[in-house]
Amino acid sequence: MRIGVFSVIFQQLPYEKALDKIMSFGATAVEIGTGGLPGAHHCNLDALLESAEKLKAYLKAVETRGMVISAFSCHWDPIGPDKIIAAASDHVFRKTVKLAEMCGVPVVNVLSGLPSGSPVDTMPNWVTCPWPPHFLEILDYQWNKVAIPYWRGAAKFAQDHKVKIGVEMHPGMLIYNVETMLRMREACGPAMGCNFDPSHLFWNGVDPVSAIRKLGDAIVHVHGKDCFVDPYNVAVNGCNDHKTYTDISHRSWTFRTIGYGHDLKVWKDIVSALRMVGYDHAISLEHEDGMMSFDEGVKKGLSALREVVTVETPGEMFWA
Repeated sequence: MRIGVFSVIFQQLPYEKALDKIMSFGATAVEIGTGGLPGAHHCNLDALLESAEKLKAYLKAVETRGMVISAFSCHWDPIGPDKIIAAASDHVFRKTVKLAEMCGVPVVNVLSGLPSGSPVDTMPNWVTCPWPPHFLEILDYQWNKVAIPYWRGAAKFAQDHKVKIGVEMHPGMLIYNVETMLRMREACGPAMGCNFDPSHLFWNGVDPVSAIRKLGDAIVHVHGKDCFVDPYNVAVNGCNDHKTYTDISHRSWTFRTIGYGHDLKVWKDIVSALRMVGYDHAISLEHEDGMMSFDEGVKKGLSALREVVTVETPGEMFWA
């Protein structure tokens, strides 16, 4: 299992300097944004798709540093009601899949997106309970008329290009928990996988180990990000919280560097569960800790990951 970094953290640096920075922290994998919400600070999709020479140099920069690209990421919203954004999201996704195939990168990470509540709505609608009854009508429209048709085609496209899709389960999106992830995978096939990020599960009261055991081989990529759930604020207002991320003292939860939301025993259990279900790719550190600088957050996060991640193949059980 490799330890990596999502390079968007160092978006202010040019590509090779960002790789040097990431390598200096001891990481051996890098996740790179290709557009959409993560931006494309370290990946010119069109240039790499059109020039074999530029692509070769791009990959050489990673390989000569003893690193791999764990995933390309283009989180956006291909099924939302804004037709311009939806079309742009799909365009970036398909280009990213093609680039991933050319580079031998196994995963393209995405968000599921969120449709509107009906064909005439102009804004997305996130349904979290079954009543009043029109909520179920909304869910039927979102899943059966919009999301499954789109992602079934996208999964077929990814499979044809020998790439897995890694959907990040994220509240506010149609796929936000294990159940919705597996429902979409069942509808679309094995190319539809999960980019497992424990931070979004912690603040919804989900046990990541149980989620991993249930997801099994649906997990195709993993983010390393922690979350502090504030017991005082949760006791007053519950876990759903739309206050700005900067209002940390009043929020029910806030993203933290690994070890600052949950102790390393929790993270060791997460890594052990990943091993148990056969996951042996990368854990990509995603820094979104508003209480730490980028450098300190990455340094401490990777130090914690080095403590919990097992990198060697298990030895023979001579005692078995």
